[in-house]
Amino acid sequence: MIRRRVIVRRRLVGPAALSLLAALVAAVTLSGCGLKVQLQDLFLLTRTGQGTTLRLVVNDGGTMRCNGGSAKTISSALLIQARDLTDNLAGDATKHLTIARTAGTVYYFTITLQQGTVSFPDRLGQTHTTLSEAELFATQSAQQVCHLPG
Repeated sequence: MIRRRVIVRRRLVGPAALSLLAALVAAVTLSGCGLKVQLQDLFLLTRTGQGTTLRLVVNDGGTMRCNGGSAKTISSALLIQARDLTDNLAGDATKHLTIARTAGTVYYFTITLQQGTVSFPDRLGQTHTTLSEAELFATQSAQQVCHLPG
């Protein structure tokens, strides 16, 4: 039996090729940093009643769309408020809390989250703290971000 010896020639990559490869890998890695990653919407808040309807879509990336307009950057404080509101309303949204309009209602709110929807009149702020916070959020957002009357 004759054994054949196979000789494989190995070519070592030179320093210039290694530098080029490293630069290519870095460029591919860094190019991913420039991609616009879409974060989820936290909620859609709709306020109906006196005046025009207000529709706010709040995104977890720190933007808000007012009445179907383009996305506007919101302050960190407003984003934290929106995230807290989302957490605080999640239980009621899962139960699809709906409270009918009462006498003297000026505004009616509907907030749609991933967990479900919460609907309520503006007269409940004294008894439901989280709903009061939602009303305040709508007013502040309308004024500060959308530049609309509260």
